[in-house]
Amino acid sequence: MAVPLETFFLKPDTKGTLQSRIQQMVAEGILSGRFRRGEKLPSTRKLAQHLGVSRITVTLAYTELLSNDYLSSKGRSGYFVSDTAPEPPHFAAAPARQDAVDWARALGQKFTGGATPVKPQDWAQYRYPFLYGQTDPQLFDHANWRHCALQALGARDFAALTRDYYDQDDPQLVEFILRHTLPRRGITAAPDEVLITMGAQNALWMTTQVLLTQRRQAVIENPCYPALRDILTQSRCHRCAVDVDKDGLPPSDIPANTDVIFTTPSHQCPTSHTMPLARRQALLERARALDALIVEDDYEFEMAYLKPPMPALKSLDGDGRVIYVGSFSKSLFPGLRLGYLVGSAPFIREARALRASILRHPPGLMQRTTAYFLSLGHYDSLIRRTGKALADRRAIMEHAIRKHDLRIAGQGAYGGSSFWMRAPDHIDSEELATRLREAGVLIEPGTPFFAGDAPPRNYYRLAYSSIAQARIEPGIAEIAKAIQATPFT
Repeated sequence: MAVPLETFFLKPDTKGTLQSRIQQMVAEGILSGRFRRGEKLPSTRKLAQHLGVSRITVTLAYTELLSNDYLSSKGRSGYFVSDTAPEPPHFAAAPARQDAVDWARALGQKFTGGATPVKPQDWAQYRYPFLYGQTDPQLFDHANWRHCALQALGARDFAALTRDYYDQDDPQLVEFILRHTLPRRGITAAPDEVLITMGAQNALWMTTQVLLTQRRQAVIENPCYPALRDILTQSRCHRCAVDVDKDGLPPSDIPANTDVIFTTPSHQCPTSHTMPLARRQALLERARALDALIVEDDYEFEMAYLKPPMPALKSLDGDGRVIYVGSFSKSLFPGLRLGYLVGSAPFIREARALRASILRHPPGLMQRTTAYFLSLGHYDSLIRRTGKALADRRAIMEHAIRKHDLRIAGQGAYGGSSFWMRAPDHIDSEELATRLREAGVLIEPGTPFFAGDAPPRNYYRLAYSSIAQARIEPGIAEIAKAIQATPFT
């Protein structure tokens, strides 16, 4: 690796000859850690031109640094930072600065301390990672994704890669969503009724910003996706959590003053229950009676591998009151951060303007790469392969759960990638997760999914999307052992 030429400059306040100043500049770069062992320095000719000095001056400075073991020379290859050059010193941490700013008063709004759980970044290093939403490298189609990325980087797609779409999206990606993705959910839409987002969470945030005010009320499911509760808290709207049952959100429990209803009918988050057709129609009727809007987060729709999925709420909506949230981040990989909103044109117009004011549009390279991956059939192949693998893992996990006498509180009849579990009442899932982590087992405590000041503490979620089949049963055994070892209090 070469040290960039732009990092070399002579400080105007240094003293001495040009040769000594150049020597000092290079030595300081090494001692500060900016130039590292083995990195190549600019040639004497290029550095001399860059600094506006004679080449012999730079050569003499390099020669002196060679003699002091700061640099090494490799024939015609040039000059490099020596493998025996001094290491940058390890300084003690600087004393904490006492700001003159009163941050308790200066912060207009706080976003820390929400309910959204933090997942370990090194989850793949654990032997039994029962964590939801992570990508299994054994299942992902690396070769074709790389091919699509290279195609998107080609000269033919240069404009799509580099242009500023301002408030628009990649037309190829939007066309595929309109022609292929949405019809599978029974949804028909026009181009001005679709907006690409930075994942489903960004879609939920924009929807909340557009629809809700401090005087309006939103209904959420209980338990629900913790990040949604954080988003609604930040919006300062009124919030009502309605307990779900085995069929999802009960329409009759939605209060009369509701403006917006948030629901996950495909696979309720986190219980994985699927809302039956009759319940979906009743929910639409309840929303019509209240003149309320519905935000349908089509959570894990692609993970319906046991039987054909139910029609989306949006496909049953004749009033235009359902706003549909979809995502490719769950079915491809979470780092993709691409999702989409589908709604009536007036709503999408406002959401588009909001997006343009904060990030313009998602990166063109990711949109075009995804468009190729979808349109060339790689996405469908990946979904089929993933569905088969998840079905096999689900069967193994269900058998292991029964074998070790653990209790399932919720599981998807259509598929999904996780089990919603209930431990004995004396178990605190946060403490259980901490103890299991020491044994190489990662689970998700269920407490953050619940609303209220005193949520139940004995629920937890076990996902099977990222754990190898052979490790499922031993991991479940570790969980059962930890639960059995927990004394009653």
